[in-house]
Amino acid sequence: MSDRPTSDGGRFDAFRALLSRRGTPGNRLLDDLARARLGSSSDSADWSRAVATPLGLPAAASLGPATFYADLAAPQGRRHVRVCTGAACFAATGGRPLDAVERALGVHAGEVSADGTVSLQAVRCLGHCYAAPAALDGLLACTGPGMADQLTGRIPRSAPGIPSTDTTGDPVLLSPGGAARDPWEVWRRTVTGSDPAEVQEQVAVSGLRGRGGAGYGVAAKWRSVRRSAGVVVVANGDEGDPGSYADRLLMEHHPQRVLAGLALACVACGASRGRVLVRSEYPMALASLRAAYEQASADGHFGSDVHGTGLRLEIEVCAGHGSYVAGEETALIASLEGRRGCAGARPPYPTERGLWDAPTVVGNVETLSALPWIVSRGGRAYAGRGTRSEPGTKLVSLSERFARPGVYEVELGVSLAHIVSRVGGGLKDGARLAVLQIGGPLGGFLPADGLDVALTDADLTARGAALGHGGLVAFDDTIAPTDVLRHIWQFAAAESCGACSPCRVGSRRGLELATAGGEPGEDWDRLARVLEQASLCAFGRRLPAAVSSLARAYGQRLPKGWAS
Repeated sequence: MSDRPTSDGGRFDAFRALLSRRGTPGNRLLDDLARARLGSSSDSADWSRAVATPLGLPAAASLGPATFYADLAAPQGRRHVRVCTGAACFAATGGRPLDAVERALGVHAGEVSADGTVSLQAVRCLGHCYAAPAALDGLLACTGPGMADQLTGRIPRSAPGIPSTDTTGDPVLLSPGGAARDPWEVWRRTVTGSDPAEVQEQVAVSGLRGRGGAGYGVAAKWRSVRRSAGVVVVANGDEGDPGSYADRLLMEHHPQRVLAGLALACVACGASRGRVLVRSEYPMALASLRAAYEQASADGHFGSDVHGTGLRLEIEVCAGHGSYVAGEETALIASLEGRRGCAGARPPYPTERGLWDAPTVVGNVETLSALPWIVSRGGRAYAGRGTRSEPGTKLVSLSERFARPGVYEVELGVSLAHIVSRVGGGLKDGARLAVLQIGGPLGGFLPADGLDVALTDADLTARGAALGHGGLVAFDDTIAPTDVLRHIWQFAAAESCGACSPCRVGSRRGLELATAGGEPGEDWDRLARVLEQASLCAFGRRLPAAVSSLARAYGQRLPKGWAS
């Protein structure tokens, strides 16, 4: 590929140019690679080249993604098991999420058994954090303390549904009741009787901000594409933060709300095309959304003439293939195009040049799901919720260590102490909280006596943490602080997309320092500066803050020097 500038100021991409000439959608390439991967224990370099030929593409076009995405690169036996090694499963197993499964199946993670019957893949989160530990045996989930015995058939499978509760008294997202109980009716009324400018105005008044982690104003993002042609709106269902499973809940159990929110965003932005990317670790969410879309199309909510208005709106629900960074919007766009899911340089921003160079608005699933309520009840009603600077409600996900794990809808501004002690009931079995992770491994950590902080991005940032997706993972005092530190760096080293050397090399160097033990000294100070200042995206830039927050939360229980 080449990064040479084009005549209009963009960057020339040889892969994009080739596919545009061939007329081949990128997701077809990745889907074909996924089918070719099934049951193959050989290296991806051996089988991926043949996938490109029928599509009229060079071998490199398929070799790149086949060696990048975890699901494509991992060898697979006739039975493929994915085991979660994310934060909640790490905490639930005393820091040893793989041991019991490897013993039970007789195979190590990343390998296939000698007879080719079973393979094991370590993944970072499966969205079963409320019932950890967890594994996917093909598409079937196994969860809980007996997970390894479930995989061997010694005991029946157990995969309880996601507990979910509204704490606000007037839910925006979790209850089928209220004025927005039928999101499709909100959509029908809007598309047949409202001007797109009205939707834009209500969202602007609401003050809705993105719930995917960045917290960018939704109305401002929409305004940036208002006069553009060929706009695409993408629903980001690549919820990769270990400890968060709220998007999984919405996609599996409220797919109509997700799709209706996407439709409202499309009409507000003047888009006739939408995409949904669902992470591969959520197979039931993918099936639920696809079924809901088929039904919605049959009911006239999508198609070439939506409800007789002449509006054309087509949606495609796409599967991811295993990449944490592919949740970042430029990497997500690359994934939808069939490329390696690496973060891209900005500018140009996706709203200027995104999916197939079209202006693209990327919205998180939770963000889009709030739109039917806002359009139905009005922006002022939403702006009256939460806090003045950060209005609305938020879904928070509580991990298995809590007495009452699950997804809860809360008002922004409620204290973390209230969520941990009153909503979650503290830790189960009398365990004592040591540190609380919020917003995923890159979100940050707070000590048990430092939870007197409001659930807002501004307040958490002031404490060295971040709201992120709103996942709360409790670590009790039976987990060694040094093990948690290594866990963060293992996650970073495994999930760095490798697009920039500060993050690619820095994450591995950080793991070396954490594994060596002792004080990291000046090596960490220099590494932290490089990561913060030179990383291409927030993944690398957030690492030093997350590690420092953990060091502050544990205090003297970690070697000195990690709190930069």
